[in-house]
Amino acid sequence: MTQYVGAIDQGTTGTRFMVFDHSGQVVANAYEKHEQIYPEPGWVEHDAMEIWENTKDVIQQALSRADIGPDQLDALGVTNQRETTVLWDAETGRPVHNAIVWQDRRTTDRVEELKEDGWEEPIRDKTGLEVDAYFSATKAEWLLANSDPIKLQRSRPEDIEDRAADGEILFGTIDTWLIWKLTGNHITDVTNASRTMLYNIRDAEWDDELMDEFGIPEAMLPEVRPSSDEDTYGATDADGFLGASVPVAGALGDQQAALFGQTCFDAGDAKNTYGTGSFFLMNTGEEAVKSDHGLLTTIGFQRSGEPIQYALEGAIFATGAAIEWLEEVDLIDDAAETEELARSVDSTDGVYFVPAFTGLGAPHWDQRARATIVGMTRGTEKSHLVRATLESIAFQTRDVTEAMVQDADIDLTSLRVDGGAVKNNFLCQLQANIMDTEIVRPVVDETTALGSAYAAGLAVGYWETVDELRDNWQIDRQFAPDDDRSDVDRRYGRWSEAVERSKDWARDEEDE
Repeated sequence: MTQYVGAIDQGTTGTRFMVFDHSGQVVANAYEKHEQIYPEPGWVEHDAMEIWENTKDVIQQALSRADIGPDQLDALGVTNQRETTVLWDAETGRPVHNAIVWQDRRTTDRVEELKEDGWEEPIRDKTGLEVDAYFSATKAEWLLANSDPIKLQRSRPEDIEDRAADGEILFGTIDTWLIWKLTGNHITDVTNASRTMLYNIRDAEWDDELMDEFGIPEAMLPEVRPSSDEDTYGATDADGFLGASVPVAGALGDQQAALFGQTCFDAGDAKNTYGTGSFFLMNTGEEAVKSDHGLLTTIGFQRSGEPIQYALEGAIFATGAAIEWLEEVDLIDDAAETEELARSVDSTDGVYFVPAFTGLGAPHWDQRARATIVGMTRGTEKSHLVRATLESIAFQTRDVTEAMVQDADIDLTSLRVDGGAVKNNFLCQLQANIMDTEIVRPVVDETTALGSAYAAGLAVGYWETVDELRDNWQIDRQFAPDDDRSDVDRRYGRWSEAVERSKDWARDEEDE
């Protein structure tokens, strides 16, 4: 029998299962969306049980369609939307509340309180992160304070905080939730731990001071393991839904998984993933480079028995989400339309769109920024707005690139790209022009799933060396800059003005 490696890619809008062969090619694929829940403005939730049911469904669908038996899987890898936080009852296996999604802004006031109390620098030093509602710590704190004990379906009336201190309520990002459901073990990897705002990335351990500040007992936190783990995280139950015992041996947060899938194994290698948001990561090797320009210092990956590899990251909150908004307001019927509409006009006719629906991420970090369209006239057409949306994706990436070049003190000559939006040739060319950098698109652009498959496969010996993975990586197309630099720089200057106008908009009436 031919053997394969499977990858669960649990994203913000849906769950995908992909099966890869030894050459890194996709041989099976299935996908299901899940509901986006918006209880209040700025709040975003997911049903973790729906995500688990969808995970089982897509695994079975993909294997069935490709006529692959579960015993043909040498390993499973997991990759996930990062920072999204779920708490669950260890006995019943049921979440105590909907998962709070990375985009959620309900803890903005708490974050501002942390800044006022002087936590900004200590948190940045320990975790490499900005103090922001984006990360998991304030989400977990909110869940402990606000989950309804009645929903726990327990006969005992103990307070949820007390049960968490006893390890009866468990914390996890979505990787941890799925690994627990798959294997029964409470485990996360170093990349996901590094996104919680509870993990000291230099000491490689949960931080006592931060756990104390957020009221998160260590008993509810998962064990932290390498991203590619020769000891594995456990295995599926042979009597369970899959019908086979398959080791779960690799896990990475989605952006680190894309870094791994793009074979960015050396210091200076960089990639940008265009998904709901966009995430630009550069491998900085064994050095945790501190950013002075609004970027995050994060863990890139770790293999068993090897040092942690760090990365600089620019997290942009809304890129694909901006395209989705165009669909939601009926400006387009499908994302594929954006290329033709953008090409139908020579410019945006002076229109700039800052898609700060949930605030601005790197390098601005303004939680109260909001989406802004400037420069419209009665002559503004749908095509101008669509082109401005694509330009906003490229401009935001340049914002991050300029910060990264200053922090890492290198000139970026080439950028590997992936994610759904890179199928748009117009956007790729636009990105090359606005950054004045060659854009390189690989043949396999589902690099998030591929990265988690690589991590799992390396752990169990399906692939023996990273050189095999480098040999698998193939270029689909390259885009070289071909636009007038002075005009690009002029437009970028105007973009920066538009960004300033979007900032600090979402204030309470009493603050005005």
